[in-house]
Amino acid sequence: MPEGLLLSLRKFIAPEFVFGRGARGLAGRQAAGLGVRRAMLVADPGLCPLGLPDEVAESLEASGIDYELFNALSSNPRDHEVMAGAMAFDACACDAIVAVGGGSTMDCAKAIGIVSANKRHILEFEGVDNVPRPGPPLLCVPTTAGTGAEVSQFVIVTDSARRLKIAIASKSLIPDAALIDPEVTVSMPRDLTVNTGLDALTHAMEAYVSNAHGPMTDLLALESVRLIRTHLAAATVRPDDLEARGGMILASLYAGMAFSNAILGAVHAMAHSLGGLLDLPHGLCNAILLDHVVRYNYDAVPDRYATLGRLLGADFPDDAPPAKRKEAVLAAIAAFRAELGVTQSLADIGVAASDIAALAQNAMADPCLLTNPRQPTVGEIESIYEQARRSGS
Repeated sequence: MPEGLLLSLRKFIAPEFVFGRGARGLAGRQAAGLGVRRAMLVADPGLCPLGLPDEVAESLEASGIDYELFNALSSNPRDHEVMAGAMAFDACACDAIVAVGGGSTMDCAKAIGIVSANKRHILEFEGVDNVPRPGPPLLCVPTTAGTGAEVSQFVIVTDSARRLKIAIASKSLIPDAALIDPEVTVSMPRDLTVNTGLDALTHAMEAYVSNAHGPMTDLLALESVRLIRTHLAAATVRPDDLEARGGMILASLYAGMAFSNAILGAVHAMAHSLGGLLDLPHGLCNAILLDHVVRYNYDAVPDRYATLGRLLGADFPDDAPPAKRKEAVLAAIAAFRAELGVTQSLADIGVAASDIAALAQNAMADPCLLTNPRQPTVGEIESIYEQARRSGS
């Protein structure tokens, strides 16, 4: 490792977490340890028929903790849903939040907490370090393997009026604890497994090439990519395979800690714009954009992308010319997502040429661009969108 990187000043933050089969059953004990008496249980409404929120609720009750259920939220949480949740939190005199669901649920729970603590509208916290007071204790039980929200210092919320996803970054948003149980991911449908898995891959890759990376984030990002290459396809064809599910939710955890500290890049800036303007699935947007952004970024950090490419199956000799390396890496990324059935272009999922100017303007304002290894112009962002709109795998 270069001495400059090894000795450079870096900060690393992560919450307490419990990993393994049955971890969700510890919700009551963990909440009691945080001094919780009455919790708001923020749950993905789609999980309610599966009984997962009920299992967590039973664990809370067994530890003598009352709860109120809040599940009026969308797959991309809206500002007005957050505000409604904060009103319900205050009205029920809750003193903590327990989130059960994927990234949208955990983001909504985090946002509810800071709104309640600060008595301000959620959109007023946009940006970095704009949360004066931390929210109440927050315990997360992730049910997907991809977002890393259970360990990150980020919240993404849709500004309904502007049709724009805003990013909020603050140490105040890091959950107090997370219960990471691979068993709960078995019920994920194939499309969700693929999209969240490719979201985790994008987290890891962007953290590794970020201009804020460090030794700890590098370690986590690379192991995340290795685990995803090993386990994602297996999890899609054998959904009950707990080894594959465990490998994926561990990969998500590693990628979450990596990007929470090294931040992200242009893929996420552009995907946030797509999700805000057109309400498209975040993980799918990342997957479609990934190799196009890598092509744009590659020459800024070629050795790092070569390392990532080899983990994804790229095969080239050490003395291969730079252009050959680049094409091998891009081919490996495209082949991996094609293996998973993600062959769409942005046009295939509803992005029109007339959308691109607005998408690019919104992406340029996203804070994730600050840590991209190459700083694009608005015209270059438009060009990447257009390439991704016209060509799938």
